[in-house]
Amino acid sequence: MDSYRLALIGFGNVGQGFAEILANRGEDLAQRYGAQFQIVAVCDLLKGSVYDPQGVDPAVLLTAVRTHGSLDSVGAPRRGWDAVQTIEGSNADVVVELSYTDLQTGQPALDHMRAALENGKHVVTTNKGPIALHYQELMALAAEKGVQVGVEGTVMSGTPALRLGREQLAGAGIRRIQGIVNGTTNYILTQMEAGAPYADALADAQERGYAEADPTGDVEGYDAAGKAVILANMLMGAGLTMADVDRKGISGLTPEDIAAAASEGERWKLIALVEQVNGEVRASVQPRRLPVSHPLASVSGATNAVTYSTDLLGDVTLVGPGAGRKETGYALIGDLLAIHQTN
Repeated sequence: MDSYRLALIGFGNVGQGFAEILANRGEDLAQRYGAQFQIVAVCDLLKGSVYDPQGVDPAVLLTAVRTHGSLDSVGAPRRGWDAVQTIEGSNADVVVELSYTDLQTGQPALDHMRAALENGKHVVTTNKGPIALHYQELMALAAEKGVQVGVEGTVMSGTPALRLGREQLAGAGIRRIQGIVNGTTNYILTQMEAGAPYADALADAQERGYAEADPTGDVEGYDAAGKAVILANMLMGAGLTMADVDRKGISGLTPEDIAAAASEGERWKLIALVEQVNGEVRASVQPRRLPVSHPLASVSGATNAVTYSTDLLGDVTLVGPGAGRKETGYALIGDLLAIHQTN
């Protein structure tokens, strides 16, 4: 039985979803795959910080946060460490980086990942920022230190879009990737097609927790652009930046636009597109009209999907959840098992 000690940086929805999976399925994972995953440290900017080199029961962490809103009631030999202290001072083998996403600088997650890799620790993350902005640098550092970086949850939550493209379709010759990779905008467009004006559909999405109070990152396409960059760089060997993405959001779409598309058997979707054009990889995020027969056109609500166009298999479409605490937590499990299987 191989044991992996984990330090969680961030304990919001995804961290708690991940802890729930370990609490409920940890023993099953150990029996099935010979890998035991043990949380030894948690550091959260708002909830506090604990470290016990012998391990902390995930159920205890969850109860503390749900009962008190903090980790203050969790018994641990060390408390109050900041993120970098936790990364460098704990006995963790793997750092699970779950701090908030910044698609302008990648911070603070970028520094957290650098610190982990410099200290010879694997990293798994669902954080788009550092992967969209500094993927090559982080992978080079990981290779130099002999450790791995798992990033499955950065694009479609627990739906294995990256693993499918990078592993199962590796030899198929991917030449084009189209995806609905932002559930918020897809939900809004679905509501607009049902007759809601944009403002009402946005308000509904905010009420359901799909959209933030400031929805700019979603509705103007920044979130999808970050994911397009990750797809381009990881799966098509590009070196794109956020500035290379031709980006336009959905806030300008009107009920008349929606009706005009419907009258011609088409449907609006915010599509992240990555393709090879004249030997170059190009990326865009744009609202596009798709024929209702297109596999992405039928994807409704907050669901995500990606279509890989390949030389050997033609089009391969993967549909699944693009958000959710347990769904995104599951992406971390997949990355941890991948590290275990290649160690």
